[in-house]
Amino acid sequence: MREATVERRLRGCVERAGGWALKLVSPGQAGVPDRLVCLPGGRVVFVELKAPGRRPRPLQVRAMERLRSLGFDVRVIDSLEAVDAFMREVMDGGV
Repeated sequence: MREATVERRLRGCVERAGGWALKLVSPGQAGVPDRLVCLPGGRVVFVELKAPGRRPRPLQVRAMERLRSLGFDVRVIDSLEAVDAFMREVMDGGV
């Protein structure tokens, strides 16, 4: 399975939940997470998407650590099952 498949699933689930999964493009700031997930109720989560079994690169890990140090919720999602688990958690108020 490709990363694009996981990303499509996330976008669809977020949209069905009434949210918005914005694609992040940050010129000059390599390593930022792939998506900014904005959910009903003002919940915001940065999401780095990966193909199953793949891990974030060191540059991505540093960017995620920086965002976490600022108090943001940052997740790595690498499977369709992980998308479903993420959506269950955030829609149950887990964020």
